[in-house]
Order: sequence, then C-alpha cells, then structure tokens
Amino acid sequence: MGRRNRREGLGSAPAAAHEPALVCGEEGVDQPYHYWRGASGRRYLHTVYSLVECPALPKANYILVHRAEDGSRRPLEIGQTRTDTHTLNLAHLRFTGARLGANEVHIHLLAESACERARVEADLSARQLGRGRSGQKLAAANDILATAC
Repeated sequence: MGRRNRREGLGSAPAAAHEPALVCGEEGVDQPYHYWRGASGRRYLHTVYSLVECPALPKANYILVHRAEDGSRRPLEIGQTRTDTHTLNLAHLRFTGARLGANEVHIHLLAESACERARVEADLSARQLGRGRSGQKLAAANDILATAC
C-alpha cells in the first residue's frame, strides 16, 4: 500500500493538481494526454484537444481549459456531456468554451455510467475549482465518493 500511495500521490507529500501524461519519451512529440487529480487523490486521464479541433463526443467528462503561452493550464469549467447526440455535445463544448475563454478541451472517456461520470465531475470540481456540482464548497473529499447515485 505504501508503494501505491507514493506512486499515486496519496501519501504525505501533496500531489500535483494536474500533470502531463507522458506516453512517449522522445522530445518534440506533442503529448495529447493529461492527468487531472480529484479531491479524493485519484488521477483521471484526459485526452487533450484544441477547442477548434475537438471531435463530436459521446457522453463523457470534460474540463474546459485555458492554456497560457508559458504552457500553464487553468481549468475554467468541469462538467459532463449530457446528450446521446454527439454533435450537440460538441456544440455545447465549443459555445461554452468560447464564452469562457478556453482554448483546450480535456476529455475523460473512462467513466462508463452516468453515476460514475457524476462522481468524476464532483471529485475534479472539488479539487480543481473548490466546489461541488451545485457550486457549494465541499468540506470532505470522502463525501464526494460516498454520494449515492
């Protein structure tokens, strides 16, 4: 368990709120993946797209991100797509992203159910934005994962 805690950042040292997910060690290769960490300490792998190049999407979790010229990333909104119509999900992401000033869309496709997507959204929102799904401040990270769907 100690080994897992160090690897996942769940030990005593504070873990980074987000980090690149390196899939290739060669320099000059653009990395299209990024990890975002929830209040629970879990890391969630996201595929990174520019706002303009994002494809139509099924139901998934997303983070609308502003990436600065220095490479730093700031999450602007965390949510989930809501419809079975992929093009409507894309329209929502592009409209909302443009309104907020996002230039990247980070997509998490590994949550398989509506309940799981809601938990991912709440966990990430609590850590990255300091709030729960309805905008309230959250007291304990464990409350997020214990929420019944």
